Amino acid sequence: MPLDGTPLARLGFLTIGSFDPARPSAGHEDTLRVIERAEALGFDSAWLRHRHLQHGISSPVAVLAAASQRTSRIDLGTAVTPIGAENPFRLAEDLSTVDVLLGGRLNPGFSVGTPMHYDLYREALYPDTADQEDLGNDRLLRFRDLVRGDPVTLAVERRGIEEFASTVQPHSPGLVDRIWYGTGSTRSAVWAGENGFHLLTSSVTRSEHGTDFATNQRAQIDAYLAAHPDPASARVSQGLVVIPTDTATREQEARYRAYVDGRSGRVGVPMGPAGMLFAADLVGSSAEIADRLRADAGYQAVTEVAFALPFAFEPEDYVQIITDMAERLGPELGWAPERGV
Repeated sequence: MPLDGTPLARLGFLTIGSFDPARPSAGHEDTLRVIERAEALGFDSAWLRHRHLQHGISSPVAVLAAASQRTSRIDLGTAVTPIGAENPFRLAEDLSTVDVLLGGRLNPGFSVGTPMHYDLYREALYPDTADQEDLGNDRLLRFRDLVRGDPVTLAVERRGIEEFASTVQPHSPGLVDRIWYGTGSTRSAVWAGENGFHLLTSSVTRSEHGTDFATNQRAQIDAYLAAHPDPASARVSQGLVVIPTDTATREQEARYRAYVDGRSGRVGVPMGPAGMLFAADLVGSSAEIADRLRADAGYQAVTEVAFALPFAFEPEDYVQIITDMAERLGPELGWAPERGV
């Protein structure tokens, strides 16, 4: 356990699931193998990003279903699915099915509002109704109500030899209590707390209290916990980009540092109309990264993480990174692996 902080309770990682468009099956297989490796290392959770029209995971539901057949313990989630690009009823059916396959290990995370790069596919998604679609909070609340078991229709019916339930099937008890909300502002964090969702924070947030990333993130976490009806049951996860180099080769470490250097110019600089701030990527030995995390105001308010894997690295790089996370960085932060079934 760190001398100056609370031990990390849950260790997770987040991946975009990059693939070569000429060989998509190989890339998806690499993602599944990384999840299998993470379970063997004792990780508590693995999370999938959701991307449209990119060479990353466009269908987390399908990948999670596949992963359900290759894992037995690790929690699996999405961070995040933009609910504006989904039909809440159909998504409730799909994710309830995946949760049944996982035996109650699913942690779906969502964002609301206009999805990123929505202009590229809005007409393909809603060719006749794009201007009428409600992409806001109510869409997520509708999904929550459906997985909770609220009625879809008034009564159970029999039509001929077919019997119809009044609620989404299959019903997966407990799924409604494992819904996460990805926040980027104090307003959205408060809304998540008021509605009892768990909170996903990431490496991007809005500048509402100056230009220091950690200060802004901590303010949102504090506001969330203050708004939650039962803060003792609330969960908050941090998702910074973390690249430990303990067992990296010289060539790997050079590439990692070049990647971080190429992104460093945006740190501390509010971007766009919303003034979005990007966190610094953390690269170095596990001891160095642990010291930086313990000094981070956002990290000080959480007991679980979903460290984001960098984009466009090689499969062997991800194996090295998650292995160092589990065997070096986690213990530096007071975390202990769970490898049992």
